[in-house]
Amino acid sequence: MPFYMLQVAYTPESFKAMITSPTDRRAAAEKVAEAAGGKVVQFYFAFGRYDAVVIIEAPDDVRAAGAAMAVAASGGFSAGETTKLLSNEEAMAAMKVGGKVAAAYRAPTA
Repeated sequence: MPFYMLQVAYTPESFKAMITSPTDRRAAAEKVAEAAGGKVVQFYFAFGRYDAVVIIEAPDDVRAAGAAMAVAASGGFSAGETTKLLSNEEAMAAMKVGGKVAAAYRAPTA
């Protein structure tokens, strides 16, 4: 199954709720991933632009996107981003395709 990285920024209201009554956000993410037919591989809280980074495995892009949409629709986040991840083997296969395709492409010139 493909892997996806979901990065989310919580709203101030979400942080207030979490510090008032701490809850296991990984467990919440696991319910969403499982409902979409996938699973959480890793869950991290983070410093920086995003407050949490979640790596999920999902059957396909449609189910991963549906899970991301459900999370976004909750209203608990001010921003988010989903990135499809490639395994090292997939990246190497893409490099081989890129090598073949590169000969067919010419950049614009002045």
